[in-house]
Amino acid sequence: MRKLVVAIGSTALLLTACGGGASSAAGSSSTASSAPKESGTLTVLAAASLTTSFNKLKTEFEAAHPGVTVKLTYDGSSTLVQQITNGAAADVFASADTANMTKITKAGLNAGTPQLFARNKLEIAVPPNNPKNIASFADLAKPGTIVVVCADAVPCGAAALKVEQAAGVTITPASKETAVTGVLSKVESGDADAGLVYITDVNSAGGKVKGIGFPEADKAINDYPITVLKNAPQAALAKEFIDFVRGDAGRKELGAVGFQIP
Repeated sequence: MRKLVVAIGSTALLLTACGGGASSAAGSSSTASSAPKESGTLTVLAAASLTTSFNKLKTEFEAAHPGVTVKLTYDGSSTLVQQITNGAAADVFASADTANMTKITKAGLNAGTPQLFARNKLEIAVPPNNPKNIASFADLAKPGTIVVVCADAVPCGAAALKVEQAAGVTITPASKETAVTGVLSKVESGDADAGLVYITDVNSAGGKVKGIGFPEADKAINDYPITVLKNAPQAALAKEFIDFVRGDAGRKELGAVGFQIP
């Protein structure tokens, strides 16, 4: 009889232990399943010269954050500043220079301190056959040469002006585009003999244009800052995206097209 009681007691203890383990496992499963998942749309306003690298970073960031969609809008930095000033809802702003970012900070439209993530400089873009035999910055001022540049307010346009002053060369452009992509497209189509764009734009063109470097470009190297915007609908994700851009993934993709990494 005594042996029977001991056996029953042992069985009860074993069942209790098993039951406790199942309860604990269920609790852990419940906790894991109830953990919040990131979701929603992250809106990023970025300088046009970032198109190739940011398109790749978008894909990589979304893969690392299931449920998150990155919406990218590219344009000249000055145009993006105007959109932000006019109340455009966005989370992140990546500028092609510090001057346009300063407009955002002075207006109090940033959240936190803008962070430098890349540098860039100008290069002359010409058609692959270089019909005007352009070999230097001074060649852009030769009569009969159709040259396209960015508008003065756009970072690539401001850089072009600095180079002109440093070189003592005055260019008379056929047109001034609102974004560097506009300059590149006119050279690609043959509507221009040459255009002043960034090294990264030439590298991203895939052989549609030829790049010609010139020493005066070192006088106008552009710093690229990035920031979370004030009242960002996805502030936490915005910070993660900026860390992603400034981390290993960003350094790889930006460096691949020729950006200098600070």
